[in-house]
Amino acid sequence: MRQSRRMSLVEAVANVVVGYLLAVATQVAVFPLFGVHISMADDFAIGGIFALISLLRGFMLRRIFERLG
Repeated sequence: MRQSRRMSLVEAVANVVVGYLLAVATQVAVFPLFGVHISMADDFAIGGIFALISLLRGFMLRRIFERLG
């Protein structure tokens, strides 16, 4: 059964939302261990940049694998 482009996007967005929340929580916990102290706003911004990249990567890979069958 093939996955539509829309469902590929929905799957990628869900994956990125979960990843974003996990990434921000990880940054809050891990950055101070390495002497990195930034504001929550910066944590959210950094997480957002990586989330956008992850969304594009996940969507593109899904479409490539769908095309390959």
